[in-house]
Amino acid sequence: MLAVAADAADEVLLGTVRDVHQAVADRVYGVTHAATGGTSRVAEKVHDGLSSAVYAGLGAGLRATGRGLREADRRGVGGRLDTSTRGRSVVAAVNGVMGDKLAEQGSELAIELAVRHAGADVPLTPEALAAAFPDASSDVAVFLHGLGETEEHWRRHQGTVGGTYPGMLAAETPWTPVLLRANTGLPIAENGVALASLLDRLVAAWPVPVSRISLVGHSMGGLIMRAACAVVSAEPGGTEQTGWHTRVTDVVTLGTPHLGAPLERGVALGVRALGLLPESAPIGRILEYRSVGILDLRAGLAPDVQNLPNARYHLVAATLAESHRHPVSEALGDMLVRYPSAVGRPRRGVDMFPGADVLHIKGGHFDLLNHPAVHDALRTWLG
Repeated sequence: MLAVAADAADEVLLGTVRDVHQAVADRVYGVTHAATGGTSRVAEKVHDGLSSAVYAGLGAGLRATGRGLREADRRGVGGRLDTSTRGRSVVAAVNGVMGDKLAEQGSELAIELAVRHAGADVPLTPEALAAAFPDASSDVAVFLHGLGETEEHWRRHQGTVGGTYPGMLAAETPWTPVLLRANTGLPIAENGVALASLLDRLVAAWPVPVSRISLVGHSMGGLIMRAACAVVSAEPGGTEQTGWHTRVTDVVTLGTPHLGAPLERGVALGVRALGLLPESAPIGRILEYRSVGILDLRAGLAPDVQNLPNARYHLVAATLAESHRHPVSEALGDMLVRYPSAVGRPRRGVDMFPGADVLHIKGGHFDLLNHPAVHDALRTWLG
């Protein structure tokens, strides 16, 4: 992790400081040249030479530090982050911000989409699945978290709420919960393809024949699940009564930005505004240093992504005020996703989920990970 931080410091922070410094210097020397008739060019060349040497030295030091830290990790020096809940949360957050870059570099920190049990990946073999799910039923409820989260985020406030969604389903319904972990920095479409493949293999290796599948996604997780459904629906023969998608009876999305997230759109506007001046443009690089997964939240999925024809859709949205029509709710939604986006109802255009169940709660975006009203709704929808 420290190696990644060193690389990011070299590529983003140091580069930003260097470029802002140079832009300011260029403007200052431009004024000086005009005032002195160009006699200050010698001072400018000296300044540029010194600053280039200093920044080159700092960059070389950071790159050397990164190489040394990666070598120490390969030799097993120090503990691994993924051995603790907090460490796994840190890795997931880093993957959310730059997971696409980690995957491209072949980094060991890059998360691979997987079924999770007891803080570890479960191989998709009959033996491994039988060991992880000894009470496996024919009804499988698949849970996928949101941006920068892990499967352990479903435990949020479990002591206060009195349980979790997966725990409640396992105890009170025929469903066997299966929790996934994904690299949320990857493009949503790429994660959708990976999820479609994973579910194919999961169904093939599940300890008993699978009759029903329900998909439960928080935030970006809901988009990835819809993308996976679109992948199999678009395949040749995708409408035949084969494959995992024909077993999906319910799709539950919790605070999913079906119409896009205003925060990402705001960041994009900020980047464009910073780019208007050479002195501020490098600062926009920090904002731009975010994953394709985050960029994909700007507009949600493409409008032509179709729903599964035989699945029931259940949409849960949160707002900060009691009513989703309250001015605070209208402006901020749940702080990350506004109500119309969470329920797929644009102000102008067609309802994305006609006939879907809709639940509205008062709360923030992350309250949707474990909320008493959602417990009750899941009992009704999936029970």
